[in-house]
Amino acid sequence: MITTKQRSKLKSLANTLRPLVTVGKEELTENIVKEIDVALYHHELVKVAALKSCETPVKAMCTEVCQVLGCEPVICIGNRFVVYRRSDKDGIEHIEI
Repeated sequence: MITTKQRSKLKSLANTLRPLVTVGKEELTENIVKEIDVALYHHELVKVAALKSCETPVKAMCTEVCQVLGCEPVICIGNRFVVYRRSDKDGIEHIEI
């Protein structure tokens, strides 16, 4: 569980991020969840965008992704959400929170 101070730092880092994963009209599929998992492994902080044709609410998608992948929600605004999970990958610069 991350604190509000840590969440605030992650939000500021997420402002400059471009979405790495886009959810289309097919909603949140197993392949998209795997793609988010891979992105978390490589980047630790991932922004996900949902197209306007997606009928599932963004907060529901964020909650489901966090439950399945064991990551922390950072922020959900509009059609985007950001999740964080510390990576165990060697050779990357970890986010210090």
